[in-house]
Amino acid sequence: MQRQAGLFAMELWVTEKQTPAVGITCKVIRTLLDEQTDYQHMAIVETEQFGRMLLLDGMVQTTEVDEFVYHEMIVHVAMNTHPNPKQVAVIGGGDGGTIREVLKHPSVERAVLMEIDRRVVEASRELLPSISCGLDDPRVEIRIGDGLEHIRNSENEYDVVLIDSTEPVGAAGAATGLFSPDFYRYVGRALREDGIMVAQTESPFYNQDLIRRTQAGIRATFPITRLYLASIPTYPSGLWSFTLGSKVHDPLAVDPASIKSLDTRYYTPQVHFAAFQLPRFVEELVRPAAAVEGGM
Repeated sequence: MQRQAGLFAMELWVTEKQTPAVGITCKVIRTLLDEQTDYQHMAIVETEQFGRMLLLDGMVQTTEVDEFVYHEMIVHVAMNTHPNPKQVAVIGGGDGGTIREVLKHPSVERAVLMEIDRRVVEASRELLPSISCGLDDPRVEIRIGDGLEHIRNSENEYDVVLIDSTEPVGAAGAATGLFSPDFYRYVGRALREDGIMVAQTESPFYNQDLIRRTQAGIRATFPITRLYLASIPTYPSGLWSFTLGSKVHDPLAVDPASIKSLDTRYYTPQVHFAAFQLPRFVEELVRPAAAVEGGM
């Protein structure tokens, strides 16, 4: 076939294989960063649909267009459940979005970000300023290193711990320990007597075994364990789960009138409660094993 000059234009697309059989593909306007760090491959690309996108080991971590959903939901449910969160730890989340949302709560005196890969923080500061904008706040303490190790050595220190980890896969494998029962025990010890934790716990469509395991692990330490959902277009399946573990305070017992008015785009007092209304197939994932075996 003869090709006419001037009619051919090359397009660049980025694809994340979310499972061996499913992927998400976005048209790329330009590549802003492409490097191998000490821990993982990192890329930041500007996409036509979702703006700037951060990928680690080929997996979408955040985008300018839909990041607000994830960051608001991992933060504000716990922060509005705890009556006076002053000391907050964020494990992972080097892009800074979770810290940005934590700082919207005036009670916060100290927010500790624990990120293993320094380059994620540096690149996010440079190329994702709308997400990383809270990192220079004087209340923020950035610790580059293993968040699991820090939590293991902490006791009665935090009101809220937010586990903003990558998926427990990939070349680095750095996040694997953040999904273990031992880790949740360490978190429980690092929290004060009325402390709360939230972990991102993946897709109820694609990661059902992981959700069952994390439910059991968190339930073993926290008497109140509740899973909730949010819709995030660039995350696998578009339906994402978070699991809250609390020593005392139940997110469903919060007085709606006490929920603070915040500058949010997804989270609202109504969403706070609605997120816990689970489809039946998700309810079945979070039932204790004894209830399932008993046919309940």
